[in-house]
Amino acid sequence: MKIAIIVPMEIEAEYYRKYFHSGSRKMFGSTVFEHFYVNQNDIYLGLSGIGKVQAAINLTCLLSQVNIDLILMTGTAGSLQQEVHQGDLVIAKTFSYHDVHNTLAGDYVEGQIPGEPAVFDLDSCERNNFIQFIHEQNLSYQEGLIVTGDSFIGSQEQKDQIKSNFPNALGVEMEGAAFAQVCHHFKKPLIAIRAISDNGDDGANDDFDLFAQKSAAKAAKIICKYLEKMK
Repeated sequence: MKIAIIVPMEIEAEYYRKYFHSGSRKMFGSTVFEHFYVNQNDIYLGLSGIGKVQAAINLTCLLSQVNIDLILMTGTAGSLQQEVHQGDLVIAKTFSYHDVHNTLAGDYVEGQIPGEPAVFDLDSCERNNFIQFIHEQNLSYQEGLIVTGDSFIGSQEQKDQIKSNFPNALGVEMEGAAFAQVCHHFKKPLIAIRAISDNGDDGANDDFDLFAQKSAAKAAKIICKYLEKMK
């Protein structure tokens, strides 16, 4: 299989390089992807950049030139629920945009772009296989809706506004829905894993630097172990 692993930041990519060795480098669009072989699979490791546009550009450039079979997105997210804590693993079931508001423009729901689905559903055989692996490893996780926007959520006011429109959302981040939208159009399966780095409230800025590296390491370890078991 050809598998893409895309993370937002360099500090997250570093953890994968501890597992992958002797990779080559190639530019796709404006992003360098490192190419590795793991268990007879082609692995493309690259950075999405921060935010929706960067994420969409960089994934689209890769998919336009390589027939990728599976996209794995890892990284961090802020919690939107009291029962979702720092360090928790969240596997996205659906994505939506928390900063898209078109309900006055027609028969649309919050987060829906005209011409696009109400939410981006990630259900696939590949995702089901990954969930089975998670169960086999006895790893605790939560799954559900994650929402995406171009702002770092660092205040209770921001958090409350998002929850008023998406009361069931588990987490908030800055790239996932853009990935999901691109994968929807390319008809590619996406597995999105977010480790909770902060509470998305007034303490988020203090928490983020402390937990981002720890959260990224946790997600990378899981993904690398999964790749080692893939056939």
